[in-house]
Amino acid sequence: MKEQVQQVIEKDIRPFLVADGGNIELVDVDAQGIVKVRLQGACAGCPGAQMTLQMGVERILKEKVPGVTKVVPV
Repeated sequence: MKEQVQQVIEKDIRPFLVADGGNIELVDVDAQGIVKVRLQGACAGCPGAQMTLQMGVERILKEKVPGVTKVVPV
């Protein structure tokens, strides 16, 4: 599952974050489907980062990778 998550991040998520001056790093995917990510650049200190994670990153990953249950920042 981790490889699938990484592919979706590279193809579908990272380009949007980079366009806004940010970035995302996949840290881990555990057995319960919890994806741990680290926001970087402009996203790291952005007040809207939690919304980006829930409404953007989490939504896309749940749609495209079966088994993803949650996305959390580390």
